[in-house]
Parts: sequence; structure tokens; C-alpha cells
Amino acid sequence: MTQKKIKLLVVGGPTGSGKSDLALRLAEEIDAEIVNADSMQIYRGLDIGTAKPSPEELARVPHHLIDIVSPDQAFTASDFRREASAAIEDIDRRGKKAIVVGGTGLYLRALLEGLVDSPTGDPELRRQFEEVPGEELFRRLAEADPETASRLHPNDRVRLVRALEVYMQTGRPISAFRAEHGFSGDYYDTLKMAIKVERPELYRRIDARVDKMLEAGLVDEVRSLLARGYSRDLKSLRSIGYKETAACLAGEVSLDEAVTLIKRDSRRYAKRQMTWFGRENDIYWLEYPAGFASILGHVIEFFG
Repeated sequence: MTQKKIKLLVVGGPTGSGKSDLALRLAEEIDAEIVNADSMQIYRGLDIGTAKPSPEELARVPHHLIDIVSPDQAFTASDFRREASAAIEDIDRRGKKAIVVGGTGLYLRALLEGLVDSPTGDPELRRQFEEVPGEELFRRLAEADPETASRLHPNDRVRLVRALEVYMQTGRPISAFRAEHGFSGDYYDTLKMAIKVERPELYRRIDARVDKMLEAGLVDEVRSLLARGYSRDLKSLRSIGYKETAACLAGEVSLDEAVTLIKRDSRRYAKRQMTWFGRENDIYWLEYPAGFASILGHVIEFFG
């Protein structure tokens, strides 16, 4: 007898689109718990710059996978998949519903479709690629793995290097590993939603949110993390908001310049997120907050 899949609501979309607020309202209406899928909100001490839920919001609805590792701990998509799966199973076992919310596309894909069983990273190989221009990386990948190259942009250094790394380690293109894996997406019975926001409005919201972060004490938060001995070279502190503020504290840029960079980088990140979610063909795009009543009805019908 086939085991019944757990029903799972996923609320995705770009930063600043209102995902967290929508998930909170839905969770209160349907007696659900929230599983965080934001790769920065997992870190303790990174609160303001990650727009982490406030203590009041955390008290309204139980949240999982927030503040689970220190800033200097490694945490991969594989780690996320393991921890999120355990949280979802626990929520289901207790008779509650689970809402996964976040904009880290890789985390969502790892959870819903599994991970490709390809080799782990090779730091020495990656060092060899550091000075190679993106166009040259793209050219090499187009020769070795045209299928993967056709899906990537010449400026997407991270994925270009990863694909070349796998090819050099194994002699096989990463597309072959993906084909074997199949990305079957059968782990959960999933309803995927994303909030549609016109780009000018989204960018306006992002700029306003950065201003609020500064007012809330982002500079002091970063200063405190550095004073506790956390290096600005850590992955967590190289994230948007933290790297620019750390550069300001080091005297490399002014505060005004740091704020301008944070806003610019946040808008660029949102654009990449929109591209990611836009490629997904099974997402229910919605208007929020205007369409909340119809969204709630759709969600109740799904879980019904």
C-alpha cells in the first residue's frame, strides 16, 4: 500500500513581496505551522538584516528552522532538506498543517524534488577558476555540457563553476546526473503559491524595507556580530545587508554608499528570484493582500 503524501503549502516569491505576512495570516486561519525556507534566517543573531519574524509574529504562529545555527556554521541545501523534512513530518504527526515560506529557490527545490547525487565541491578546482572571466567559463561549459550551458547566463559564475567542477571531477556533465535523478517531485502533495508584484512597486518596497532596517539598528547588529569575533568573510556575513554594512564599519564606504549598495543588491536579488520562480510551471501566482479571501478559499479547498 502506497503511503499517503503529506499535503504541503509553499509560499514563495521575491524578497519584499509579502510572503511572510501572507503565510502568517493563512497559518492562523487554517491552524498551520510555518517552516522557514530563507537561507539567512536560519542564522542566530542575523535578525534585522534578514527581516526575520518579530517576537510578536513568532508568538502568533509556531515557526521552524529559524535561529538554528550560529553564523560560523556551514549549512547546505542538503542540511535544509533534512531539517525541513523532519519538521514537516512532526507537524503532520501532530495533526497540524505545514506552510513552507521563503525565497531561497535552491532550498525549495531540494525539499520538494531532492538533490542531484553529484560530487561535493573541490576548493582547489574552484581556485583555478577564480581569475577566469565569465565568458570563458561559459565557453568551456558550452563545449563540455551544452545542455547545462543553454540554461545558464555567462554572468552566473557560481553555477558555471559548479558545472565545470563536476565535469572535471567525473568526466560527466552535471546534466547527466540531473537526468538520472529525474527531479520527480513526488515527496509531498504540494500547492505552490507566489505573490505577483509589479517590478516598480517591488523595488519601492525593497527600498523602504532597507530604510526600516537601518532605523531598526542594522549597523549596531553588524557591529555586535563582528565584536563577538565573527569574521566578515563568513558566508552568513557576506549576505546582502551584512557585507555592505561591514564594509562601512571598516571605513571602506560611507553609510550612504552602503545603503545605496544594499538597495541595489536587494533589487538585483529580487530580480533573480523572480526569474527563478518564473521558470516554475506549477506555481499559482496571486495578488496580495487584495486577493486574500480567494487565496484562503483555495488553500482551504487544497487541504480539505
